[in-house]
Amino acid sequence: MSRITIPTRDNAPAASQPILDAVQAQLGVTPNLFRLVALSPAALSAMSGLSGALAKALDVKTRERLAIATAQVNGCDYCLSAHTYLGLNLAKLSPEEIALNRKGASTDPRADAAVRFGARVAETRGKVSAADLAAVKLAGFSEAQIIEIIAVVAENFLTNLINNVAETDIDFPVSRTAEAA
Repeated sequence: MSRITIPTRDNAPAASQPILDAVQAQLGVTPNLFRLVALSPAALSAMSGLSGALAKALDVKTRERLAIATAQVNGCDYCLSAHTYLGLNLAKLSPEEIALNRKGASTDPRADAAVRFGARVAETRGKVSAADLAAVKLAGFSEAQIIEIIAVVAENFLTNLINNVAETDIDFPVSRTAEAA
């Protein structure tokens, strides 16, 4: 059971309700994470704005791979469950690819560089080595795209922290970071 109360849409602050309605319209459901964050209209607006802006960065497969790797690094079962589901159903990643993403890798050489770099950003809290940065550049990522990789990792760090603190009830098929990929 979540350690912070997850409100219903109608019990959420009035300023959060339009954002929750937009999430419902876009996804067909309102995941517990969004309802939880709705307790703070400011936090929900910030999270929604960051997510919307970064949806235009990189491609959906890369964003989901990075989310999976970051959730694994941060031990966030909620986000691992959500992004495993989205990776399979939205990004059309294979179960084998998702298992590799959890290990900070990919079968695709270019994606491998992005996921390895993203995992290193998460693991080192941004204190990556010159070799880490050189490897992602060598794979063909521009400096703008490297910033986008870092931003996607940071976006996922936010949700990982919220869900780890709250122990948010998982409303996706459950994946556990403690279990082998």
